[in-house]
Amino acid sequence: MNVRPIEEGDLELVAAFLAEDESRQFGHPSRIAIDDVRGWLGGVDLERDTWLVEDGDLLVALAWVESSEARGTAVGAVDRERCGRGIGSRLVDLTEARLREHGVERILNIVLAPDAAAAELLASRGYREVRRFWEMTIELGDEPPPEPVLPSGLEIEQFDEAWARPYHAALEEAFAEHWGHRAESFEGWWARQGRKHDFEPSLWWFVRDGTEIAAVVRNDPRRSGGGWVGALGVRPAWRGRGLGRALLLHTFGDFHRRGDRRVGLGVDSENATGATQLYESVGMTVDTAQVVWEKILAP
Repeated sequence: MNVRPIEEGDLELVAAFLAEDESRQFGHPSRIAIDDVRGWLGGVDLERDTWLVEDGDLLVALAWVESSEARGTAVGAVDRERCGRGIGSRLVDLTEARLREHGVERILNIVLAPDAAAAELLASRGYREVRRFWEMTIELGDEPPPEPVLPSGLEIEQFDEAWARPYHAALEEAFAEHWGHRAESFEGWWARQGRKHDFEPSLWWFVRDGTEIAAVVRNDPRRSGGGWVGALGVRPAWRGRGLGRALLLHTFGDFHRRGDRRVGLGVDSENATGATQLYESVGMTVDTAQVVWEKILAP
């Protein structure tokens, strides 16, 4: 077995490998494509924080890590035909060692929900399941989706850089109570958005109430085979008035006009704001699920 970093030229191969793994795990065709991989690895140091395992000319496993302050995230996958040969254990060793170098205090390891082998391995290595996330999707069909309805006096507006700071502040406030949320400065957030390969602020919208931003949606152009809702949030003072639903329907209409018939998003299955019920109410269904396993590192 040969272990080396993932290179830019490997991204199409990585996408195909992950799509095959997801298809096997969930029993239906995966929508993972090279744009998804570029998004996931966009902020990752390929040379130091990725691993690709080859058996001869075949890609048989891969992993990568990211870190921010005291928390690290690890993602990995092993070819189903090669489970039980110690490859997964090797990847766990590599990712943990690298995240220790990053100085993190805890690791979140993300695996597909049906992956019993990964769950058994992580449990044996001191991880515990802490959360499940769903990818929910909708197929829009040929007819345009329903038009959004807003309370009197409120309007949906397209993002403009003049609104960038209050837009970011609204996102921060809306997500402040979400599991795993970490506050981010405007400067750091804006710079990170601009570095994305698919940065497209014409897909971003907000609900304005006078001079206040009440709710926001930040969409991405191509993820999981269609349009993607990257973040949808309503500030607490404006909740319960249908603003999230209005932004979601507006998003569906915008993607539909652009030619996308599939829209997806990721959501915490235990979201306390009722997000999963909202998404179900507009016709979205669960397509895939991921499990987050956590390990606290000893000093």
